Amino acid sequence: MEDDIPEDHDTLEANALFKAKFIYRKFGVDCFADDTGLEVQALNGAPGVYSARYASLTDEVNRGESISSANIRKLLNMLDGQADRRARFRTIIALVQKGEHHLFEGIVSGHIIEELKGKEGFGYDPVFCPEGSTRTFAEMDLKEKNLISHRARAIQKLSEFLLQGSLY
Repeated sequence: MEDDIPEDHDTLEANALFKAKFIYRKFGVDCFADDTGLEVQALNGAPGVYSARYASLTDEVNRGESISSANIRKLLNMLDGQADRRARFRTIIALVQKGEHHLFEGIVSGHIIEELKGKEGFGYDPVFCPEGSTRTFAEMDLKEKNLISHRARAIQKLSEFLLQGSLY
């Protein structure tokens, strides 16, 4: 078995649900999985479900360049000259519990800045500034980011569901 479960569906919901159902079927245990994307208003929601491989979709990765750096470079190039830089990170968590599935969404809105700032985080964090902040996710420490992140918001919804007793 390969270590990675494919994320080749067209939506975050479908990817998250596929991964959770895959594990549920293979091992027979309740589980959850997630998928996350950066959705940029001026790009009609791109890179979205393709966020992790945005640059590689068009072979825009330079030799020796990390995929993360290539993704950011492509994003900034696509937004060059754009006044509307609104964006949001969106996470979907799919829970498969006793054969039933449930989806939980977490969103954090913000905008894409024009140059990289910060050393923390990963992916698009150096260019994403959440609403209400003057700093990018990459300028925040992990504890601070996790208080407001899209994943934290989705996990909070999942936690509340599980604490309410759900199917147990």
